[in-house]
Amino acid sequence: MNQERMYNILLAPHVSEKSTIVGDEANQVVFRVKRDASKGEIKTAVEQLFDVRVEKVRTAVMKGKEKGFGRIKGRRPNWKKAYVALEAGQDIDFLGGE
Repeated sequence: MNQERMYNILLAPHVSEKSTIVGDEANQVVFRVKRDASKGEIKTAVEQLFDVRVEKVRTAVMKGKEKGFGRIKGRRPNWKKAYVALEAGQDIDFLGGE
């Protein structure tokens, strides 16, 4: 995988109540990823960008919500998230604190 593709696969960490619980209990991190990213590409990108060892990756495609503004109806796009399970003793610190 080339460097440009690796930097474009991970879009952002996904922070929610569920992702916080999963992170605390199961040593997992949740990311928003590109729709066409495979599990192998996600694993490689996380390992190289954050210098950690990944145990496994689970993905889920989230359906976009239907939204309305008055009589105008629209739909948000579908998006993909990845649950990345880190090996024991590994951690990703997004805030950069000591």
